[in-house]
Amino acid sequence: MNLPGSRPTNWPADRLAEARAVVADVVHHSDHLIRLACNVLVTHGDTAAERKDARVLLVVIDARRPVQRAQREANGRAAR
Repeated sequence: MNLPGSRPTNWPADRLAEARAVVADVVHHSDHLIRLACNVLVTHGDTAAERKDARVLLVVIDARRPVQRAQREANGRAAR
């Protein structure tokens, strides 16, 4: 957070660092937070390998959701 008179932070790098920390400690974070972190890494990851790993983790997280919940969410998105 930038306060008046303080130096601006490098917020994109900070968000990447936070996303990497969430993924590195995945067992202690909610699926929602892991999805957010993966989306950041898929979009802004430094390497192709990092982006690919984040996409794979998204698939794994999505596979953990109950099928009915996934279908409800998909139907809700289709209705919008």
